[in-house]
Amino acid sequence: MGKTLPLTQRDENQWHLLDGEQSLAHLASDADNGLSAAEAQQRLQEYGPNRLQEASRASLIHLFINQFRDLMIQVLLAAAVIAVFLGEPQDAIAILVIVVLNALIGLVLQYRAENAMAALREMAAPAAQVLRDGYYQTLPAAELVPGDIVMLESGAVVPADLRLLEAIQLQVDESMLTGESLAVEKSSAALAAAGTALGDRLNMAYRSTLVTRGRGRGVVVATGMRSEIGGIAGMLSDVELLDSPLKRRLTAFSKRLA
Repeated sequence: MGKTLPLTQRDENQWHLLDGEQSLAHLASDADNGLSAAEAQQRLQEYGPNRLQEASRASLIHLFINQFRDLMIQVLLAAAVIAVFLGEPQDAIAILVIVVLNALIGLVLQYRAENAMAALREMAAPAAQVLRDGYYQTLPAAELVPGDIVMLESGAVVPADLRLLEAIQLQVDESMLTGESLAVEKSSAALAAAGTALGDRLNMAYRSTLVTRGRGRGVVVATGMRSEIGGIAGMLSDVELLDSPLKRRLTAFSKRLA
């Protein structure tokens, strides 16, 4: 089995435009035999396990303290100290109340983001039916790699992002990704529109979505943090790094004020 072809970011997002044979050729995979155990092991070392990154969760106290690292907050705390020395305790109390409320709001938002990350990890499929060395076997979903051929059946959780090769009355609940409450009828035909929305990519099945009816078969195109749900997990893990334009301006003003 040959090595997978290098993928550009555009390729990774355009699998729905390729037909099944093109997808298999791009991934150097075989619909009848799947990957060999040796090739799968090599790809596992290259791509890493099919799981979402799990950072150690900070304690509530640590999260609360982190809210005071912002320069604007530090300037306000300094202003409160100065107000006390100037004999204006009411001003100091007002400033401290604002600072504490801001810290509590930030704490709640970050805590919810961490809980959402944990929930995404819990939605992962524990195992999958994978075609390896010419026959299907049950393997831990964490061992899936791009190019693996996976069988889907009613009631199963999709273990990775798949380009569907077969879809027999296959319906998938994608509400966690698209918000669409109704299950989506899937097919294996290539789509023509490059700008097709995620929920309209009928020849794709995405990690952590639920098969509600029928059966199908697909080739793994993305695992772990490279999957669609992995992208969401990445944004959640970076929630504290995303600054609004207002916050950036306040930071710049705080520097001048300091």
